[in-house]
Amino acid sequence: MAHQPDTEPFSGVSPASTEIGVVGAGLVGTRVAALLAARGLRPRIVPHIHATELLDCSTVVMAQGGRHAALAGTFLGHGVNVVSCADGMADVLALVDLQERAVANGAVLVPGAGTMPGLSGLLVAHAARAFDVVDEAHLAVHGTGGPACARSHHEALAGSSIGWHDGEWLQRPAGSGRELCWFPDPVGPRDCYRFGTAEPVLLQRVAPSLQRITARVSATRRDRLTARLPMMSPPHAEGGVGGLRVELRGSRQGRRHVEVVGIADRLATVAGAVAAEAALAIHSGGVGPGVRVLGEADDAGNGLPNADLLDAVLSHGISLHRYVGN
Repeated sequence: MAHQPDTEPFSGVSPASTEIGVVGAGLVGTRVAALLAARGLRPRIVPHIHATELLDCSTVVMAQGGRHAALAGTFLGHGVNVVSCADGMADVLALVDLQERAVANGAVLVPGAGTMPGLSGLLVAHAARAFDVVDEAHLAVHGTGGPACARSHHEALAGSSIGWHDGEWLQRPAGSGRELCWFPDPVGPRDCYRFGTAEPVLLQRVAPSLQRITARVSATRRDRLTARLPMMSPPHAEGGVGGLRVELRGSRQGRRHVEVVGIADRLATVAGAVAAEAALAIHSGGVGPGVRVLGEADDAGNGLPNADLLDAVLSHGISLHRYVGN
């Protein structure tokens, strides 16, 4: 069942604005720039080696490959808001650690503004409204956005994964824990495995009541066997249709309840929409300084407008599916 947006996408920005910059001209970066231009802005897009040319911008979207934390720290030091599409575990955790620098310079930092993490946090916050108490979140992703994303996923199947289990952080080998996960058509069922992602850390901020959090990625036998080796063949310029699955468990009216939602689309398209809308939300004002995780609530009213953000992302033709059945 498709989710229909409840509100109009963000439009509270000046048509003459040139204050949003984009680092990286790959699939996600060009998608972000195109969406911003469609809103009447004139984003400045530069390659990574010229990123410091954007220090005079008010907000920068980091969509380049490689690690983001060091450059994000530089932008924050100049009071520039940052939206990062990074999804590597170590990099995202390093971004989260920039809280003090962001606050000290009156800037906003949104880490993991892609599909997972990113849209996943918005979907958890959205689906959690169907519960009195939500205590489990089990997520899975299939596919990649482009070459940099493919390399990141390849590396994430090596090393360790983290999960949250009854109040304790657990480490397990990446590539273990096979589970058959069903994604919306046309993706369908896929074998998924633990992988190195910061998603559990971010989701604990989105829903502090969670007692169990797992995150998996689809992989073939070859993917797992070669994870610790260089990629055997160059990644495709753009991945095919990917998918995101979010399963929440908890209680409602005294009974156990389960909600499963997901999307099936090109992940570069999804990540571009998430990053662009997050940047527009910050640029429009009203978001307080500091690290702001997508989906995280703020009782003081200074956080991201998560419900509006989800509606804005879905307004770009991305359909939200909800499992209905027993």
